Amino acid sequence: MKNALRPGLKLVIFDCDGVLIDSEGPSCRATAGFARSLGLNISDEEGLARFAGKALPQVVKELEAELGHPLPPGTHTKMRDNLVRLMKEGTEPVAGAVPLLEALAARHVPVRVGSNSSMAEMEAKFGFTGMDRLLPEARIHSAADMGHPKPDPAVYLHGAEVEGVRPEETVVIEDSDTGAEAARRAGMSCILLRPASHPLPGFWPVEGFVRVEHLDEVMPLLEGALARK
Repeated sequence: MKNALRPGLKLVIFDCDGVLIDSEGPSCRATAGFARSLGLNISDEEGLARFAGKALPQVVKELEAELGHPLPPGTHTKMRDNLVRLMKEGTEPVAGAVPLLEALAARHVPVRVGSNSSMAEMEAKFGFTGMDRLLPEARIHSAADMGHPKPDPAVYLHGAEVEGVRPEETVVIEDSDTGAEAARRAGMSCILLRPASHPLPGFWPVEGFVRVEHLDEVMPLLEGALARK
């Protein structure tokens, strides 16, 4: 595969769900189940297509629009607390995620996380899987808690700013159209984790963007793009 990443990269920012933690499916199915409890006809499969990569406040707005009336105050907080309980009961790293994080640490490549999940959700996920040893809290950023969920690029721009690198020196690893759009708006490179059978975002192709089907493909791509120290 041709390496389409921009050269001179100094920072890797990971999305969480679907990239580091295999939680996108369970979370979206739980959200679809909640929607059905409200009387909406949303299957688990449709829930995955509709809600993947979205922050809970965004999901609540979509449900309210479909229902035609507002949901009770604090609905997204209750949904978040339910997801935290779900993640504490069991979740797994995405295949290849831990070896990739270890390889980047061995090469002293700075890593951050920028997710639409809340900090409470990510603490539960990383704590249960033991990935918190590789991802200290200071390097984890929540777009939802910032009030600027993706596709707003704020969480990615914030991660680069606190690291002290420029957006064009940053690569984002994403799996959703929403997150890839945030990377595009931020002016960053992006590695999109997605099977070849699944369609690419409508804005594809973009300079500095490349698709992979497994995280094992990421390190060889980065080896040719990381800035020399």
